[in-house]
Amino acid sequence: MQTYLRLFLLLCSLTCFSQQHELTLVSWNIRDFGKTKSAEELDQIAEIVRDADILAIQEVVAGYGGAQAVARLAAILNRKGSKWDYVISDPTHSSKYVTERYAFIWKTANIKIKNRGALIAALDSKVDREPFAINFYLDQKVLQIVNFHSRPYNQNPQAEIKAISQHLVKAMKGSVIFAGDFNVTNEDPVFNELKSNGFTPALIDQKTTLKKTCTGVDYLNYAIDNIFYSKDLKYLKSGVLDFVLTCDQLEKARKLSDHLPVFFRFSLN
Repeated sequence: MQTYLRLFLLLCSLTCFSQQHELTLVSWNIRDFGKTKSAEELDQIAEIVRDADILAIQEVVAGYGGAQAVARLAAILNRKGSKWDYVISDPTHSSKYVTERYAFIWKTANIKIKNRGALIAALDSKVDREPFAINFYLDQKVLQIVNFHSRPYNQNPQAEIKAISQHLVKAMKGSVIFAGDFNVTNEDPVFNELKSNGFTPALIDQKTTLKKTCTGVDYLNYAIDNIFYSKDLKYLKSGVLDFVLTCDQLEKARKLSDHLPVFFRFSLN
């Protein structure tokens, strides 16, 4: 309970005095997000993210259990004081053991949609799992978010990121966020094209994955989850939502996921 109280205070500090167009996006690779998640685990996840405005989820199971888990999580969030809605992507066009879905869950008070988003079909042949893009509307402002889970680090995720970066630069204008699990760090040269076109990583060298066992008191491994944002968005704050905190909680925490959620607090100019 103490862990979730700390997370609540952290996100509350980001949201309690927010202006109309200030938002917190949380991006989270929730490992094997499907029917194996118990009601208790879904409630724990809801407590971690409840003060965000938008949640982008990677690694949603492609079968019915994945869609059901997203719906159950949204229902739990709706019982915690705010109204939420959600969308789930179609399964990616991938081989059997690679196919996944993506999901977005968001607070509806100030955020609207006009369609349910779509996988970016133009990238189908260039990536293992096409990214999922959606437009969110805040009054007259439009925020485009692209949700992505790359192939593993030893299978050349750089080729995928390069293809997506070229698409973002050429095809997407205005306020754009590229979020997800990239399986490479923000310092990798593959991100240079994005950076040279005005995109900035919200997190710098922030480790986000969980080790299986602690090394001393260190339970974090690789800095591979991030949120890149376009130049017309104003950075306010970013970081991880650390629901582990101590080594004696690591085993329990890994039942939720082997990644920490990352957050980006920003405003639309």
